[in-house]
Amino acid sequence: MPTTSRRMWPLFETYHDVTYFTPESRAETDALGCKGGWMGYFGMRAAPLGAVAPEIVISSFYNFRPSMVRRAIPDAWQVASPEQFLEIRLKGAEGALRRMLGDVDVTEAAELAQEAADNTPTAGRPLAAANAILPVPDKPLLKLWQAATTLRESRGDGHVAVLVAAALDPVETLVLFSVDQGLDPAYMRAARGWSEQEWEQAGQRLADRGLLEDGVITQAGLDLRTDIERRTDEAAEAPWQALGQAKTDRLAELLTPMARALGEQNGAMRQNPMSLDIAKELERL
Repeated sequence: MPTTSRRMWPLFETYHDVTYFTPESRAETDALGCKGGWMGYFGMRAAPLGAVAPEIVISSFYNFRPSMVRRAIPDAWQVASPEQFLEIRLKGAEGALRRMLGDVDVTEAAELAQEAADNTPTAGRPLAAANAILPVPDKPLLKLWQAATTLRESRGDGHVAVLVAAALDPVETLVLFSVDQGLDPAYMRAARGWSEQEWEQAGQRLADRGLLEDGVITQAGLDLRTDIERRTDEAAEAPWQALGQAKTDRLAELLTPMARALGEQNGAMRQNPMSLDIAKELERL
């Protein structure tokens, strides 16, 4: 039986994921003057942190090759201010949500998700903290999106802390995850900017630790992956404990049909570096 945080994660993650790579978001960043989709992505996601240096984005996002970040940051802050990026990311999210969900009433879900987000850990979690202090949107559709974003960034920050404790560097993390999930290495390298040589070197380091053998994950590697996911789940339980079982169950009930509809229509989720298949996740719940 999955933990509560594991059960809730694909539901709010799917709602958040209408950002960055949907046609609506890309149209907003193009209109702003961004040079390519990745500048728009880094600008929108990093905007809550302010006009930070690339090193801050490299650190907090964790698994991108530094040169990939530096191609977008700090140039993005010359294109537009963080405040403008925050504005257009809401516009893009709203456009995508309205296209995929229509006029669904999300008022109750937004209230419950905001209560969970208000109890989301932010200590030692820079992206969560930066999103948590943003103004709460008036529109329920966007209030729910902002709450989902705070929840997912808090979980992500906790996950990064677990990876650091496991002594997995950014590219090693991706290699081990990719082998475990059976993902295409070429796709994963391209999605995060790593070279084939860097990927192979990371695989060798993992082999030296006994986590891979001949490109296959070992039992030690599987055990480490299981422990990483368990610790990530445990570190993400606080908002659901605060919300309580009855309200959490109700939020899950409200989010499930939305997650299913978004998963079916959001082309960016067909293949993604998180290997999140919402249909399969819903079957497990």
